[in-house]
Amino acid sequence: MSRAAAAKPGTAAADGKGARDEETDPPVRRSRSRRLFRLLLAVVAVAVLLPLVLVPVYILVPPISTLMVATRIADGPIERQWIGFDDIAKVAVVSVMVSEDARFCGHGGVDWDELSKVLDNPDGPSRGASTIAMQTVRNLFLWQAPSYFRKALEIPLALYADAVWTKRRTMEIYLNVAEWGPNVFGIEAAARHHFGRAAAELTASQAALLAVTLPNPRVRDPANPSRLMKSLARTVAARARLAGGYIECLYP
Repeated sequence: MSRAAAAKPGTAAADGKGARDEETDPPVRRSRSRRLFRLLLAVVAVAVLLPLVLVPVYILVPPISTLMVATRIADGPIERQWIGFDDIAKVAVVSVMVSEDARFCGHGGVDWDELSKVLDNPDGPSRGASTIAMQTVRNLFLWQAPSYFRKALEIPLALYADAVWTKRRTMEIYLNVAEWGPNVFGIEAAARHHFGRAAAELTASQAALLAVTLPNPRVRDPANPSRLMKSLARTVAARARLAGGYIECLYP
């Protein structure tokens, strides 16, 4: 009897501690959840506000891309040399435009007609319908893995960038941050790496080969093109010769 009686206070004390833990644990968990939620909101806010601030800054300042930073961290040094729009051969600019975004001068950052065709495809999207403005903001601020979420971010960012930058500035940034091979960024580095010459000295065939490298720069090699690349490059070169009025926003 005495042992049972003696045990009861200890048991009661243990039960009381357990009750107190049950009472305090939920508030603690709620507090942690609130802190995590606030942190998540802060990350989202920074992700949204950073492009809003940097896009105007990039009117004058040469930018770097998230892909450049990630490549530098993961793979080591990168090849890159910023050059101005007027230091790039006209045939290279036009070749990239007709290959990647033929209606570049005619839309406000998003080609809604092309986007609608992709979305309305009954077999599902087979291509991204990304304009040069969309590719540029993706390279600067987003990630490369395709997803509907990334596309949903690209669209407003591209509209914003197109409203802030001139068409020449958008093209200048794109050509300087695009990837043209493993660890090779920008058209000047690409021209020197693949052809041993400056971007201002590119020929029509070299420009076309660089243009058709852009969709898959880790696999396609403009200095050693496949039969498919040569065929695509001939088509791009022909379209570039006929660009005419389609390039007025770049060459008034």
